[in-house]
Formats: sequence, C-alpha cells, structure tokens
Amino acid sequence: MSPVVILTALDLEYQAVREKLAGLRLHRHSQGTLFEVGRLVDGRCQVVLAHVGKGNLSAAVLAERAIAEFRPAALLFVGVAGALHAHIALGDVVVATHVYAFHGGTSQDDGFKSRPRVWETSHVADQIAQHLHRTGAWAGDLDPRPQVHFGPIAAGEVVLNSRLSEHAHWIREHYNDARAIEMEGAGVAQAGHLNRALPVVVIRGISDRADGTKEATDREQWQPRAVASAATFAAALAEELSAEGSTTRSSAMPETNRNIAKGNAHVGVQAGIVHGGVRITPETSRPEDLPEALVGFRSRLWQAWADGHLDEATYKAAEAELSAADQALEGEMPDRRNALTLALKKLRGLVGDVAALAAELTAIIALAQSLS
Repeated sequence: MSPVVILTALDLEYQAVREKLAGLRLHRHSQGTLFEVGRLVDGRCQVVLAHVGKGNLSAAVLAERAIAEFRPAALLFVGVAGALHAHIALGDVVVATHVYAFHGGTSQDDGFKSRPRVWETSHVADQIAQHLHRTGAWAGDLDPRPQVHFGPIAAGEVVLNSRLSEHAHWIREHYNDARAIEMEGAGVAQAGHLNRALPVVVIRGISDRADGTKEATDREQWQPRAVASAATFAAALAEELSAEGSTTRSSAMPETNRNIAKGNAHVGVQAGIVHGGVRITPETSRPEDLPEALVGFRSRLWQAWADGHLDEATYKAAEAELSAADQALEGEMPDRRNALTLALKKLRGLVGDVAALAAELTAIIALAQSLS
C-alpha cells in the first residue's frame, strides 16, 4: 500500500497532523530534508509528513522531493488560510476544487493584466472528498462540528490582511469565486501536475478573514482550532484515498502474465480467465519490462522498510544498489548486463531476510540475464 504524503507550512500545522499518527520513524532525505513516517492512529493508511515552510516555491520543491522519494498514492497540503467570503466561518474547512496562482500577469501601459495559472483537483480525489463530507463521519468528536466548503483557493506570495488594499481589490475583481487565500497551494498543485496527475488536495482551516483582523483572531487562538479541523478532515481523506488506491491496484488484472522457468522446466499457461483459444509461443527476451519491474520493486522495498521489516541502514544500502541497477540498465556500456546482474545480486543479499523481496529479485535477475 503506497503512503499518502501530507505537507504543512507552519509548526502548529505540522503538530496538528503529527498528533493523528502513531509509530513515527524519522526518514532523512539524501539532501537533508527530514520526513516522519507513521500510520494513522485510527486507520491503516501510512502517512509521510513534512514541514516545507512558507511560500509556493519551497512547497513545490519539497513536494517534488517527497513524490520522488516515496511515490505516494496522493499528496495533501494541510494548513490555515484566510476566508474571502462572509458565509465561511472561522474554524470551517475549505477543500480546494481549483488552485489559482494569482500573481501571474503582464504589466502594460494601461495597467496590470492578469495571467493566472489554474490547477484542478483530480475528479477521483474530489469525489472522495465530497462523499466524505456528505457522510459527516470524518468530524469525530470535534465540537462544534465545522462546515466543509468546496471551491477555488487563491495561492500567492503575500499574506493578505486587508479588505481595502490594492491587493484585496485585485483578488475581488479577478478571483471573486475563491473561497480562501493562502501561500503554498500553487506550488504543490504544480508538483502534482508534473507527476502524471498525482492526486493533490489542498485542505485549509479558516483562521482569519483576510480583512485586517488577523492579529485579533490569532490572539483568540483561531489558528490551532482551524488547523485541528483541517487535520481531522485530512486524516479521514488520506485513509479513503489510500484504500481507493489499494482497491484500484488489486482489482486491475495485468494484460500479460510473465513466467520464468529455468533448467528443463517449462511453463504452459498461467492466467485468471482465458477467453478464446490459447497459443503458446517460446519465451523471448523483453528487456523493456525491466524498468517497470524495478519501479515496482522499489515501491515494495520502501513498504518493507516502512513496515519495520528492514532497518534504516539496510534500506539505504538496498536503495543504493537499486539505483546502481537503474544506472546500469540505462547505460550503453557493453557489460551492462553484468553490471545490472551484480547490483541485483548484491541487492538480493541485503534483503534476503524478507522472503517476498528475495523471491521477487530472483525473477528480476533472471529477466536481467536475458538481456542481449
């Protein structure tokens, strides 16, 4: 089961999500970024949590880093925001259906012309979030129960705390359907867009009204109350998205069945349901299957580490050998088959205590040895 990555910008946002997790383990990225990996206290979903700091730029960079490192089923951004409509109460939750990057534009003699970028939340993720809201079970013991609003969120590079400023006028004129305003959603949405439309959902608790009263609402402790609501909704959504991804993967029947036989053994047919005639042809070398096999193995390797079947040192050493295998496969040197096989055999030695991984590697090695 692939994890769900949850990113936050502020410490209190991070802590609100962290309180929803158990069995936390520290994961250090090679460039120094620290992630915490755990499971939802009230669920089965595995969650990767990170603090990205303020702003769309840092959010985009660390979102991309998290996606590459963990290959998640979904990515959520959880935090606080300012409401842009009077009917949205303090403490309510806004779930983005679209994210506007509203600072894009061109400056001309007759004024500044808006050139926004817009990212739409994936249909599947939006449908799951909407259903979760309708059932009402997500709120648990929150009292009073906050309302959940779905709609666009505006993401820029400034904190808006005025109804009268030029910035406020600009938002009302060009983005009047935006429910809330914040500073990281555009970066996260862009990272998701660049990774094969990874489901990305921005979830914001309303802590102020972006109208000049932010200091007062902060003194009244609306930030922790708002982010508690957002974190609660995010935890419930993460569980649903993880289950959806698991169901989709398990229900999809592969188009082909690969069987590897050695020595004098021969494989006839291995399949679920066969329609029509069956034709048996000799096994041929198909190196194009190797990249997909290595990608799948990397996901299961990470899962074994996350589940505690591999220690941190072994996992890092295994990742290094897997990267060496990737490089050998992509290379053009004459001995790439030998280099690939050697890296895979070293990898098998490292994970030998995990029988399923060792068995999978045996099949991958046989496939690698068929390379010409």
